[in-house]
Amino acid sequence: MWNSHVLTLRAYSSRKSGSPLQKKTGIEELKATTRDIPDYDVLMKQRLRILDQHGYGLPEIQEVIGTLDPLPGAREFLDWLRERFQVVILSDTFYEFAMPLMKKLGYPALLCHKLEVAESGQITNYLLRQRDPKRQSVRAFQLLNYRVIAAGDSYNDTTMLGQAEAGILFHAPPQNVIDEFPQFPAVHNFDDLKQEFLKASAIHSA
Repeated sequence: MWNSHVLTLRAYSSRKSGSPLQKKTGIEELKATTRDIPDYDVLMKQRLRILDQHGYGLPEIQEVIGTLDPLPGAREFLDWLRERFQVVILSDTFYEFAMPLMKKLGYPALLCHKLEVAESGQITNYLLRQRDPKRQSVRAFQLLNYRVIAAGDSYNDTTMLGQAEAGILFHAPPQNVIDEFPQFPAVHNFDDLKQEFLKASAIHSA
């Protein structure tokens, strides 16, 4: 009998109208996310180039990130989830960006990437752990005989959802993603997400 393991992915902050950094700086190009540019390497190179052109380094970015709050109900949902499952957050963010938000979420386990930063605060490079890291993380958990339920909100999460024993689309993914991947139930609030986790857990425990 395998142990139950849950892998959940969410930034846990709203992204509907562009990033908070984009709103603060007014830099239109920073609106792009993996929903718009699925290739993360292309997206990050674009972001770093734009930030450098406009003179924004890590301190300015961290100042903006410090103003972020989790989605309403996110902390309570994670507490509910951790009472029932083992929980890991996978993200394409960077530790240097994520920790203020992780503090507000009670420091859940987070696997993500790292930045290279000059003494001046300029972000000079980013270090990705590996290609398709979310799917590879699911595979690694499965090799340890964990069963994985994964939740994600955009196109670049779909390989992870497909690798998991159960995949769930959460928090208003684009309609094209819902249409292209009808095998994944799509839910838009934490109450419905709880029910999908319970349903998937019951199915894969049978």
